[in-house]
Formats: sequence, C-alpha cells, structure tokens
Amino acid sequence: MEVEVRAEVRDTEDLRKVKKAILNLFSPDSVEVEDLGDRRLIVARGRGASSLRKLYNALRSQRILDAARSYLRMGCAGNTVVFHLHKQAAYVGVASFCSLPERESPLGPITFIVTTSDTKRFIDWLAPRTVRGQPVGEAKPPDP
Repeated sequence: MEVEVRAEVRDTEDLRKVKKAILNLFSPDSVEVEDLGDRRLIVARGRGASSLRKLYNALRSQRILDAARSYLRMGCAGNTVVFHLHKQAAYVGVASFCSLPERESPLGPITFIVTTSDTKRFIDWLAPRTVRGQPVGEAKPPDP
C-alpha cells in the first residue's frame, strides 16, 4: 500500500503548522514542499499500514468508524481510495472528514491518496463495520 498526502499552504498559513497537521495523523517516509509560485504544496509519502497507524487509532478513539467507512467508500475508484480531512481539525489531532473539501475546509483540505491492491480490504482494515459502536470483522491491512 502506498499513501500520498497533500496539503496546500496558503499565504496566511504557517508552513510548520500545516506540516504538523499532516504529521498528527500520518507517519510519512518523506515530506517535500513544492513551491508553485503563488502557493506551496506539502507532499508526504509513506508505505504500508504503519504510515496510517495514527489515523487508524484516531478513528477508533473518536468512535467515528461508521462515518469514516462511508467517506472511504465514496472515494474508492479502481485500486485507489481518496479522502479529505479538515486541516484545522488535524492540527489538533482530530480526524474530521469533508465531502466538499473547498467548501467545508476554508483553508483547503488535507488529501489522502491510498493506492492498494485490495481497496475493500483496506477499508475493512482502516474503518471496519461496527455493531453498537464496536468494530466487527477487522481485517489485516492489505499489501503488508
């Protein structure tokens, strides 16, 4: 499984704070800052389930597995799952999904792009089904 996380850094934002927002929910192997002239873009990349362990734990501690599962399924296409998190919430370590990123996250979202050989298993691992709020049938992560 390969994970790419992207976040635009607007003129009014502090680069370190946007990077912290990403690192609160993702453990990358590399982080690059691309200068696009009028703005900057942070691109973080990681491999394997360990890169998503912080997000995995946040979804469980916040008890939002059902909502997360819904957003992940909406962003599933082929061997890729794309989802967006609110940048400001991530800065304080909270995973908050957005379906209309530019409207719901005024400073722009943090976008996760996960490429895996088995998207269903990925979703079942990161956000399994629940019964009365408890995960059931948790899968092992794909592409170990």
